[in-house]
This record gives sequence, structure tokens and C-alpha cells, in this order.
Amino acid sequence: MFYRENGQFKTSYRADQQIFPIAQDRMVILAFLAVAFVLVPMLASDYIYRAILIPLVIMSMAALGVNILVGYCGQISLGSGAFMAVGAYGAFNFFVRFPGMPLIPALILGGLCATFFGILFGLPSLRVKGLYLAVATLAAQFFSDWMFLRIKWFTNNSDSGSVSVNNLQLLGFPIESAMSKYLFCLALLVVVALLAKNLVRGAIGREWMAIRDMDVAASVIGIRPMYAKLSAFAVSSFIVGMAGALWAFVHLGSWEPAAFSVEVSFRLLFMVIIGGLGSIMGAFFGAAFIVVLPIFLNQFLPAFLGLFGMEISTAGLSHAELMIFGALIVWFLIVEPHGLAKLWSTAKQKLRVWPFPH
Repeated sequence: MFYRENGQFKTSYRADQQIFPIAQDRMVILAFLAVAFVLVPMLASDYIYRAILIPLVIMSMAALGVNILVGYCGQISLGSGAFMAVGAYGAFNFFVRFPGMPLIPALILGGLCATFFGILFGLPSLRVKGLYLAVATLAAQFFSDWMFLRIKWFTNNSDSGSVSVNNLQLLGFPIESAMSKYLFCLALLVVVALLAKNLVRGAIGREWMAIRDMDVAASVIGIRPMYAKLSAFAVSSFIVGMAGALWAFVHLGSWEPAAFSVEVSFRLLFMVIIGGLGSIMGAFFGAAFIVVLPIFLNQFLPAFLGLFGMEISTAGLSHAELMIFGALIVWFLIVEPHGLAKLWSTAKQKLRVWPFPH
């Protein structure tokens, strides 16, 4: 059977079930990857790496995990910072308590620790939802703060809860320079994003979206709400936990529980809302916006107000940032619920009408 989509012929289900079935989409993604892996390392400075690119890549991974739970499964979570903390401290314990532990297995084991933690605090989702579920997941945040401050074993008997790692290596190659850290995090992000894309477009992703749209109707047609919700918590917590381990190991180097406070949970939720609920690309857009906006405001607002002979303090910059975040969240929740991802979708639709060889 032959059929046509955007001027491109498909002759099999396999061709239609590709991750990117439209040729223009594949070209755009390859162009993005070429820029990220080739062009950026040629042009970026150490400051750009450490202040923008590395935080952006890691937070994109964390926002991707949150979007699976909130955007695709519809389970509101305010405990993402706790899952990041569990992933960071779990990876730390495996890394320091088992001499010679490679970096990648330590990060994966940290993600698995966050998975079990996420499933534990995801159990209330079987009985409650909405605001009640948000409060239940918020309890994970306070519990993790208490756990890593009071139980010294998790912090290798550190009184303050502050720990550190060094001498990171991958297959014998040191990960010390800013460029190597960026490329390492970017490679992991690409792998995780591809796996997430495959999940959400498969059977389990359709179950998540059915639960999000109407859980009662989903259970009527044979979808098990317990399996769907807990699997969403598990996958989301694993990705967020790995992002937390990367944030601690690669970006911070030394950290304490305050590095994963409730503010981090809210920022991750803001990334998902602004970027677009239920969109893989929305996680990247939201993370880019949240990471870059404070840096932009710190440079733009003083210069702009200086044109009128006015000055703004550091506290004023912080308040302006919060006001802009709040206004954008209200806008994207009420007026444009698809967030910045809708701009991406519109651009793709325009791109697909361009003539392109079959």
C-alpha cells in the first residue's frame, strides 16, 4: 500500500514508524547535533561552557524526566529536586565506597536509587491526584533534605552533608576541562532523549497519555492505572536522578543538600510549563529559557535602565526575574498551554511544505 505524507511516499509501516519519519525533521535534528557537537566546541569559551552550556544540558535532561511524569502522564510533582538529590548522593556512595567504580555505572546506579525513591513517593498517585498529589510529592523534598542532613552514612560521615568528587574519568580519559564535561553531558543527553522519544511514542507512552487525558476511561479500555502511573514515576525519577548525579559530579564537584532545594523542583516544573507539556523538545526549550534568562537580565536590565539614568540593585534583578517567570507561567498555563514547543511545531509545519527529495 502506498500513501503520501508531506510530499513523501511511505510504502511500509516500518518507514512510517521511524523516530523522525519526515525527512525535513531528520535534517533539522542532524543540523542541531552538528552544531552542538562540532560548532559549539570550536567557538565556546570556558565561561560559556561553565555558566550556560553545561547547566543547560544537564537541566534539559532533568526537565525531560519531569516532562514524562507531568506532561505525558499528567501526574503533578514537586519533588524533582529530591529525586536529583537521591541520584547525586546515590551515585556518590557507589563511587566512593567501591574503589575503581567507573563513572557511567555510578551514574546509572544513582539513577536507579532515584527510581526506587520515586516509586515509593509515587504510591500516593494510586489514590490521590491534582493538588493532593503535588503535596504528597513535596513531602519527598523535605524528607530528602532531612535524610541527607541527619543520616551521616549517606554523606560518608560528613557533619555538614557536604561531599565532593574528583578525578572523573571515562575509559581512562580524564573529564576535567570544560569542553570534555560539556561533550560528556551532551552525549548522555542525546542517548536519554532518544530513549525517551521511543518510550513516549510506544505502547507505554500511549498508556501514560491515556491516563493523563482521562484515567477512568483508560482503565475501562484495559489500561492498568497502577502500572502506568508507577512506570511514569520510575522512568521520570531515573532520568532526573541521573541528571542530579551529573549536576553534582560534573557541574558542582562539591555539593550539599541545599544544592537540591525545593527551589530546584519549582524551576524544573517551570521549565516544563514554559517549554511545553507533553513535548520532548519542550524540555530543551524550557531549560534554555530558564538558564539563559537570568544571565540575559543581568546584562540587559542595568544597561537598559542606564539609558534613562536609573540603576537597579542585585535584589531588584532577582525580583524582576521572579516577576517575569510568574507572568510567563500564567501566560503559558492559561493562554498558551503548549508553551514554546508550539513555536517549534509551527516551524516544522512550515518546513515540511518545502520541496525535498524523496
